[in-house]
Parts: sequence; structure tokens; C-alpha cells
Amino acid sequence: MSDDSLDPLVKRVDALTRRQESPRAKGEVPVLTEVVSEENAPRRAVDHAALEALARELERAVLERLGPEIERLIEERLARTLSSVLGQELESVRTQLTVSVSQMVREAVAASVARALATSKPE
Repeated sequence: MSDDSLDPLVKRVDALTRRQESPRAKGEVPVLTEVVSEENAPRRAVDHAALEALARELERAVLERLGPEIERLIEERLARTLSSVLGQELESVRTQLTVSVSQMVREAVAASVARALATSKPE
């Protein structure tokens, strides 16, 4: 098998083991990757005022970006609700007007017929 056909990881392991065999590397442990632990890293003190200011700024930025979208959603929902309620109310008014106009026409026709009958009666 040629070196070109070997997997890159196999090549790295092979190179590390050869390095371990060299006289200058005695005592070294070959590694493929280095793990860095953050447990021993120095931590900065948290400034409460700075943290509060950052939280306020983050809240402001989020609301600034979401504000127009929230307004649009509210307007859409309000328009749908108003349209639905207005449609129901208009239907109710139409029904009431239809009943009222029908009643007025019926009464007007009855009055006209009664007048016509009263004037056409021979005495």
C-alpha cells in the first residue's frame, strides 16, 4: 500500500508514532488534538451595572427589530376581527331592515287596498 492511499488520520498517527521514536521526543506523549480546559482559565469579575446595561440594550435592540413585525401582526389580527364582527353586524342590520321594509310594504299595500275597497263600495 502506498502512502498516497492512506487515510489522512492514519498518516498523522504514523507521523506521531515516528516522532515518539526519535531521541529528542523521549518522555513526550503523542496527541492528535489538544484539549483546552476553560476550568483553569481566569474569570473576569461580572460588573452588575454593566450587565444590567447590556440587558437593557439587548432588550431595546430586540424590541426595535421586532416592533414593526408585532405592529403588523396586531393590525392584521385587528383587521380580521373587525371585518368579521362588522360583517356579522351588517348581516344583522340587513336582516332587520329587510323585515322592517317588508312590514312597511305589507302595511302600505293593505292600507291602499283598504282605501280602494272603501272608495269603490256602492252606497
